[in-house]
Parts: sequence; C-alpha cells; structure tokens
Amino acid sequence: MAFELERKLMVEQQLKSRGIKDKSVLTAMENVERHLFIGEHMRERAYDDCALPIGEGQTISQPYMVAIMTELLELKGNEKVLEIGTGSGYQSAILSRLASEVYTIERIKPLALKAEDLFKKLGYANIRVVISDGTLGLPEQAPFDGIIVTAAAPEIPETLARQLKIGGRLVIPVGSRYSQILYQVKNTPSGISTSMSTYCVFVPLIGEYGWGEAGEEQ
Repeated sequence: MAFELERKLMVEQQLKSRGIKDKSVLTAMENVERHLFIGEHMRERAYDDCALPIGEGQTISQPYMVAIMTELLELKGNEKVLEIGTGSGYQSAILSRLASEVYTIERIKPLALKAEDLFKKLGYANIRVVISDGTLGLPEQAPFDGIIVTAAAPEIPETLARQLKIGGRLVIPVGSRYSQILYQVKNTPSGISTSMSTYCVFVPLIGEYGWGEAGEEQ
C-alpha cells in the first residue's frame, strides 16, 4: 500500500504538475510497479524525482522523463514500438500497456536477461527482448509506429528514422555526452520533421551510429 500511495503522489506531484496530460500515460505510470525494476537496496527511492543506478553503468530514468518521452510517442494502443536501451525494463513495461507490440534492444547482456526474466514473472507477454547494437534498429521487424531511444545520441541516427512508418514518431535525446535536448522526429509524407521538447541528461548511446566506448562519436 505504501508503494501504491507513492505512485499516486508521483503522478500528481511529478507528472501532472509538469504538464503531462495524456491520460493513458498517467494511468500506466500509476499502475506499473516501478520499485520492482530497481534493486532491493534502492527500493525506498523508487518513486523519487530522479534517475537511479541499476548497475552496469546504466540508470533507470527519472519518472517525468519516462512520462514525457512516452507522451511524445502519441500512442493510441494498436502500435508496434521499438525501444533502444532496455535497461531495467521499466520503460518497456510502460510501453507494453500503451502499444500492442514492444521490441526492446539492449547491448548489455546481463541487463537484457534480467529484464526479460522480470517481464516473464510479471506477465508482460507483448515485450520481446533483443541483445544487439540498438543504433542499428531492428530492420527485420520494421517499420515501426514509434521508436524511443533511452540513451543520448550525438545526432539523430538515420538508421532509426528510416525504420519509421509514414506518420511514425522517433523520440530521442541528442547532444553531447553530458547534456542533450529531447527531440520528437516524425516521418511525414513529405519527409522527416523534427521538433525540440526539453533539455535532459542521459547515459550515452553506444554503438555503430552512436558514441564509441571511449567517448568518440562513431
């Protein structure tokens, strides 16, 4: 009951107060048990207004950032979505309540396997985990209605934009390794359009079309 109350407060104080309006997003954030995606030693902080470490040098994003990125996907319920950067699996779980199919790519095998096991235990049957370089996308399952990237890219990867359906949305943080702007990218009949949302800070997107392990742009 304590965690349930904390989720309600999180939605009211961290999300609605900052302008998150999509009712389906708010409902998903209130119902998905974020504390189950965090190590037991950190669970008392599960609903804090911040990102938290999950091991392997990765983090679970701040609840507000999860909400705004999800809202920017503009999901209606019947979409096929690709997530780049499974991490803890929390963002995947949110997406699974708002889309019909969720594919999520994680390059760090221990995180991918841990998330996949948790999805099975919690009954998230519409999520498929892939261990791969997320910057390549998942061309064998493309095109997607939505693509969400939960790590920072030096620029918008064309590989991902090309895997969007016409009318599809890509949500991605773009900038330096230490400061980024969240973008919504749309694949329109007349070409790709972009709009900026908010400033943010994410771990770097590592891969062929992201950052190198040593910090250089690939």
